[in-house]
Amino acid sequence: MVKLTAAATKSIPRIIIFALTLVYGFSGLFFRDPWKNEDAIGFGGMWTLFRGDSLDWVVPHLAGRDISLGAPLPYWMGASLIEVFGPWIGAANAARLYSAICFFTAAIAIWYATYLLGRRREVQPIALAVGGQPDLKSYGMTLADGALLIFLACVGLAQRAHETTPMMAQLMGISIVLYGTVRGLDKPWQGGLWTGLGVTIVSLSSNLTLSLLVIASTIIAVIASNARLRYRWTITSTFFGIVGVLSWPALWYLADISPEWRHVAQEGWRNTPEMRLFPSLESLEFLSVNFWAYAWPVWPLAMIALIHWGRIKESGAWRAPHLCIPLSLFIGCFIYVLFRSQANEHDLMILIPSLSIIAAFSLPILKRSVISFIDWFAMFSFTVIALAIWVIWLAKVSGYPEQIADNVARYLPGFEGQFDPLGFIVAVVITGLWLAIVRWRTSRAPKEIWRCLIISASGTTLMWVLLMTLWLPSINYAKTYRYVSARLAQVIPSEGCIDTSNLGYAQLASFSYFTKLNLRDDPTCPWLLTHSQSEASAYARLNNKKLTLLWEDRRPSDRDERLRLYEVIPE
Repeated sequence: MVKLTAAATKSIPRIIIFALTLVYGFSGLFFRDPWKNEDAIGFGGMWTLFRGDSLDWVVPHLAGRDISLGAPLPYWMGASLIEVFGPWIGAANAARLYSAICFFTAAIAIWYATYLLGRRREVQPIALAVGGQPDLKSYGMTLADGALLIFLACVGLAQRAHETTPMMAQLMGISIVLYGTVRGLDKPWQGGLWTGLGVTIVSLSSNLTLSLLVIASTIIAVIASNARLRYRWTITSTFFGIVGVLSWPALWYLADISPEWRHVAQEGWRNTPEMRLFPSLESLEFLSVNFWAYAWPVWPLAMIALIHWGRIKESGAWRAPHLCIPLSLFIGCFIYVLFRSQANEHDLMILIPSLSIIAAFSLPILKRSVISFIDWFAMFSFTVIALAIWVIWLAKVSGYPEQIADNVARYLPGFEGQFDPLGFIVAVVITGLWLAIVRWRTSRAPKEIWRCLIISASGTTLMWVLLMTLWLPSINYAKTYRYVSARLAQVIPSEGCIDTSNLGYAQLASFSYFTKLNLRDDPTCPWLLTHSQSEASAYARLNNKKLTLLWEDRRPSDRDERLRLYEVIPE
């Protein structure tokens, strides 16, 4: 148990936390192209659906490649947004509204789930002899604000939460499952509906393995919790969950697609992304190296909360809903990442909602030394990062300092930095706000328990906004295929298809969007486009073909990638 006064649980002004969330969520969504790798692949699937027929909507895939991209919900959402908003803001910008919807929905679900858990009796501070302890609502709102700030402060989410990947829908679905399960403790019908909706979103945006793990984790949480969920929640969540899980397989038969495409869809649902029967050593190695930086400061706060609340002498401490429910979902998602063939940073997103809720319950019991460390570490780190961003931006637009400008020119040959007045003004404003927040935090000693998070959340927002204003042109130049696609389109000698069998997913998606070339995985095409010379040679030997090199190029920032266009001549 903890001792707190009402002053320590004063909530953050709504306008501040709303503005912080909106600025963070919308920054980096517009004024750029699809980026290599996963961002381009996700957008490529949405673009194919937007231009395609009913088969493309039933089995999402890239144009010219008959391999499923997996469950369809992210591509349905993106293609629909392109249809509605594309004529106004462009297809790529419209598709990324999908990421904004998923991010803001996840943030709201995390806030409300923590708020409901924070109002429960077992987590309330000890009543003071002279009174003055916080009321249920104030305490719940403060913890919810803390959970949202922790979510925003997660360093690894910055870029990944602004890309058009299926993991954004998975993030949203898992957050809704958490909220629905907690909501079911006091409103079973409503909670069951939300839980079923969350399971539906997860199943329509991921593979069968994650869907089953989320369902199993939720069932385990309900069974283990000492706050029993009523049968009405069970009936409602089970019904809507079953309908959601079976909806896409049912569509395969209702749409009357061919057995070949039905097999493609089944393979995609089972093994997209690629899974293993046993934990992957590659994924374990990835987690052991990357998780700690990716999930900072979420994981240390979550560990503090688990240690404190788990060792309370009262019986059933681990079965309390504020630990049991999010911890069970975290373990289920963690197991999923371990069984991924080769996990990446996008997979780690689904771990953050549960950890953010758990971490919020560390705030009432943090020691002053820990608070000071988190504050000063964040203050120093983000100030240095912001200063570096400004200095490198100055070198790009003015050529001074000369050594930095030379390094930029070497890394991005051909890039010409230009002064963007609007981006500069936004960057100045956000930097000024950062300095004001630092001054506020260092010039006084606030008592609110969320005080150690405002610097971290604001620092992550500062870093991301500066990158997406001052550095956006150069980042976009480095990560887009727009310019190399234009050069490719100029060298195609005549009409005909181009075989892309040896081309990566991100490259195929980008070339399909930026050009009007006839790209498809077809060995009978008169041209072959590849990024692997060895694969092209093996293809020629296998098919008794002679290859004549017509064009070779690459993105300026990628020295390892070599794109080659061959004319295919039968021997």
